[in-house]
Amino acid sequence: MTILLRLLTFVRRYWWLLLLAFICMMASTAFVLIIPLLISRSIDTVLGDGQTRDLIWLAIAVVAAGALRGLSAFGNSYLSEVVSQRTAYDIRNALYDKLQRLSFAFHDQAQTGELMSRGTSDVEAIRMFFGRGLLGLLQIGILFIAISIILVRLNWPLALLTMGFLAAVGWRAVVVARLLRPIWLHIQQLMAKLGTILEENLTGVRTVRSFAHEQEESRKFSHQAEVLYDKHMLATRKRAFNISLMVFLVTIPIALILWYGGREVIAGNLTLGELTQFVFYLTMMSMPVRRLGFITNIVTRTISGGQRILEILDTESAVKEKPGAIELDGVNAAVSFENVTFSYDSTAPVLKNVTFSVQQGELVALVGSLGSGKSTIAHLIPRFYDVSGGRITIDGIDVRDVTLDSLRRNVGIVQQDTFLFSATIRDNIAYGAVDADMEQVVAAAKAAQLHDFVASLSAGYETWVGERGVTLSGGQKQRLAIARTLLINPRILIMDDSTSSVDAGTEHLIRRALGELIKGRTTFIITHRLPIIRNADLILVLEEGEVVERGTHNDLMARDGLYRQIYESQLSVADISGEEGPEANDNQVM
Repeated sequence: MTILLRLLTFVRRYWWLLLLAFICMMASTAFVLIIPLLISRSIDTVLGDGQTRDLIWLAIAVVAAGALRGLSAFGNSYLSEVVSQRTAYDIRNALYDKLQRLSFAFHDQAQTGELMSRGTSDVEAIRMFFGRGLLGLLQIGILFIAISIILVRLNWPLALLTMGFLAAVGWRAVVVARLLRPIWLHIQQLMAKLGTILEENLTGVRTVRSFAHEQEESRKFSHQAEVLYDKHMLATRKRAFNISLMVFLVTIPIALILWYGGREVIAGNLTLGELTQFVFYLTMMSMPVRRLGFITNIVTRTISGGQRILEILDTESAVKEKPGAIELDGVNAAVSFENVTFSYDSTAPVLKNVTFSVQQGELVALVGSLGSGKSTIAHLIPRFYDVSGGRITIDGIDVRDVTLDSLRRNVGIVQQDTFLFSATIRDNIAYGAVDADMEQVVAAAKAAQLHDFVASLSAGYETWVGERGVTLSGGQKQRLAIARTLLINPRILIMDDSTSSVDAGTEHLIRRALGELIKGRTTFIITHRLPIIRNADLILVLEEGEVVERGTHNDLMARDGLYRQIYESQLSVADISGEEGPEANDNQVM
């Protein structure tokens, strides 16, 4: 009930539509209840009094009641569907908005396929409840109470005798609902797992084909689909058995009516019309009781889906914006780390008491082995994560004291793994600056050494980029990412190993583009390509989350420490591979 009550808060905006649907449902129920009464009077009028002249009016009344019932049922059905669709729309948007605002820490643990399942099948289960389940439950309750009162007034001993069986049917529906809820919850979890397998396989289809792993992936998917099928069949068997049992239980009261009610008619305690009316009302009551099984199924799925959706909506982001946070405007881009400590899982620290300061417009290079903490430093500046200890400031202001939007507008990131959307090249370049005109887009592309390539395409900037940018090479994607960052004109720039996996010619173009990008900006570069960082104002050498060396290239080479070892190992690699060493590339350094 707690879950259902919380889900009902999404309907508050549409209370008047729900009220109209309820009024239509009440009118439909009233006309349904009138029809057996009219039929009963018709039978008693003809068979009892022989007054055939009233039959035509009774027949017209039955037709009119049926027509009004159909009209009000249409209003109920239509308005309920409007409420359910609008509510599902709001829930889906609330879920998506929440996912957009949750920190990287949440997305590091979450699976894409499961999140997609919650936004689709779970929301659809809730929509079904508001479309059919909510007012359906109310109608069942109203019909049961109204018909019970009518039957007791007609013949209370017969009413009590028959209604006991119907109460048993209702009790059975509640029991089955409790049995089905954990099953449906498991089914929805299995659907999420199946969606995850499908999403990963489609995303990594090139890797699957490269390793000739199609059969193994098919077996994995088939196994998960079989588990889901078996669970669905278990729920279906329980539901089918329950419905069959409820139908059987409903026939018992009808048999009792024929036996006991017939004797009452013979004894003169009940008219034939009243007996017929009794049978009609009991049959009428049996239909919503049987529907109770279907609605119970909807309710159990809604509770399971609602529980999974509310888990997301109730998740607190590890990165929160303070009340009254200030806008970060007019940034000079002086960045300081003051005794910064950070841990992803509150156990092993990734950064340990990192302290350094960068002045406006300086170029900082982060060097170290894999897992030393370089990317973590880059992720802390725009608050993708929050520090565990210490603080990070921009122009002396703690990044936790400014709004997230203004902070991230001033921090541009060129990532190693560039993500592109299924859109045009122009749209991808202007992703962070949707109001940019074509001249600005072209200017950014030229600065990023991308314009000549785009101009060679038949559709130019309107060329459609395939999913995740598969139609572009690695170097082209990198230059597009640089153009995208140039267009938003950030004061602080972070570049994460942007030339690590491209050929020498492409690297030359990218480095020329980066030279344009870093002008006048405070820049952090994470790279293993030492020629890029020789002219850095500050080089930070990290090892196991600590800054073990700092200084310029010449200073660090003179110390004969870890930086010199890394530098000389790069020279050895270049000699073995036949590539040019750092000195030979000096003229290309930004």
